[in-house]
Amino acid sequence: MSIANSEKARTVLVLAAHPDDEVLGCGATLAKLASQGASVHVAFLADGETSRPGRDGVAGVQARQAAAHKACQLLGVGSVSFGGFPDDRLDGVDLLDLVQAVEAEVAQRKPQLVLTHHGGDLNVDHRRVHQATVTACRPQSNHCVETLLFFEVPSSTEWQVPPGAPFVPNWFEDVTEWVERKLLALQAYEAELREWPHPRSVQAIEALFKWRGATVGVAAAEAFMLGRQRA
Repeated sequence: MSIANSEKARTVLVLAAHPDDEVLGCGATLAKLASQGASVHVAFLADGETSRPGRDGVAGVQARQAAAHKACQLLGVGSVSFGGFPDDRLDGVDLLDLVQAVEAEVAQRKPQLVLTHHGGDLNVDHRRVHQATVTACRPQSNHCVETLLFFEVPSSTEWQVPPGAPFVPNWFEDVTEWVERKLLALQAYEAELREWPHPRSVQAIEALFKWRGATVGVAAAEAFMLGRQRA
C-alpha cells in the first residue's frame, strides 16, 4: 500500500516524541507529500534534550528546536509545535495529559493522515506518544483522521527485544526522488547522528532506504505499519 495509491491526504500531522524522530521515521515521505500539495504539520511532545547529562538545559532545548525548524523547512513542513514535556520521562506523565495534547493538535489541524511511532519501540517516549496518538485518534463518528500509520526510528524500533511487539511493515512509500532531501534534513540534527555501524549513521539510513525499497521493487522506500484506515 502507498499513500500515492490511496486518496491523497490533504492535511498530514506527524506526532513525534523528539525533534529528529520526524526525519528519521518519515522525512522523505513528508517531503514527497508536501511536494504533492499536502499541508504537512509536525508536533513534538518531548523536548529531546533535558535528560542528556552535561548539556545546558535551556540552551540545549532552544538549539534542538532551531534544528527542528531547519529540518522541517527543508522537508516542506508548514508548521512545527513543541509540547514541552520532559525528555525520556513520558512514562511519568499522566497518559490523559498526553492524550489531551495530541487531541488539541488534531483539533487544530484536522488531518486526514496521522503518522506516529510504532508501539513496540525501545524508547519509552516513543511508546507513550504512540499510545496517546492511538487513543486520541480512536475511530469515532465524523472524526477527521482517515489513516493512521506507524513509522520506524533507527536505534529504537529494531533494538527492542521479545516480548516487545515487532515492527512488521505493510505500507511502503516509494521515496526514490526524496532520499537526498531527507539526508539533507538530517544534517540539521548532526549532533544526533553517529558513526557507522550505528543505526543512526548516514550509511545505515541509506541502507535502510535500499532494503525497504528492495522489499517492494523500488530503489528506495520508507516503511510503515498501518494502524487504522477508514473503510
